[in-house]
Amino acid sequence: MMNPERARVILSRMRQLELRTRRLVNNTLAGEYHSVFKGRGMDFDEVREYVPGDEVRTIDWNVTARAGRPFVKKFTEERELTILLLVDVSASGNFGSAMQSKRELAAELASVLAFSAIRNSDKVGLILYTDRIEQYIPPKKGRRHVLRVAREILFHQPVGRGTDTVKALDFANHILRRRAIAFLISDFQSSGDPDQALADLRRAMRQTNRRHDLVALHIEDSREKSLPDVGMLAIEDAETGEVVELDTANPEVRSRFAQGATDRTQRLVRGFRAEAIDTLELDTAKPYLPALQHFFKTRERRRS
Repeated sequence: MMNPERARVILSRMRQLELRTRRLVNNTLAGEYHSVFKGRGMDFDEVREYVPGDEVRTIDWNVTARAGRPFVKKFTEERELTILLLVDVSASGNFGSAMQSKRELAAELASVLAFSAIRNSDKVGLILYTDRIEQYIPPKKGRRHVLRVAREILFHQPVGRGTDTVKALDFANHILRRRAIAFLISDFQSSGDPDQALADLRRAMRQTNRRHDLVALHIEDSREKSLPDVGMLAIEDAETGEVVELDTANPEVRSRFAQGATDRTQRLVRGFRAEAIDTLELDTAKPYLPALQHFFKTRERRRS
């Protein structure tokens, strides 16, 4: 049974999160979300006889062969979409040097997307993952469902500590039968060989983006990209537990650290672009709403 005090804290934070995200959606994001994502797909409706001017590409060759005269497929615009949120809840997400941790930003961002979806009568599903699939909530509609999604992102206690985004994407491909909008929310930090990890990630993203519409939301914290000058500093890898001591008073050490962080981000961005993945970079120290609005508008202009 949950501790009563913890239950009160959870309920309080959920109310605050709901009020904030619903206000942002109703006042600011609803129109952008609708214009970018609504009606992008088409559902098969029926077949009818071909008439001059019909697209040759819509001919149903099986029906045509059986009937002895040409028939075409008729499609209708999708009335609802499926939104799948893939949220990285590995240990590195607990870090935050500003007002919130990366995981808290991920939760608020996911909630904004979820409330935008249900306002549009779309379904929302959730995959929480670390180095394993932590939890899967099938897509559904409704306010209570979205509140459950937000609650799980905020308060789920992960079993794993590491990150395996490839496993999460492969799982999504397995469970999604119809085309969906998949938002991948992560800091994209992982242990092991970075080049191999990026190659594996690109392969998985490529496969997912062929079947669905994959959008990568890259969450960072500025403190992970530069070191303060505070003398000897012990840095622990949240996912592996490895501890490294660095002399931050040495300008060369700070410079190498910053350059390494920049190189990792640039390799990741180049990988996204090579796979034609729409990407948005967000920082815990900066307001995410202007960046999200700009992303939606840019995406809509490009797809128009």
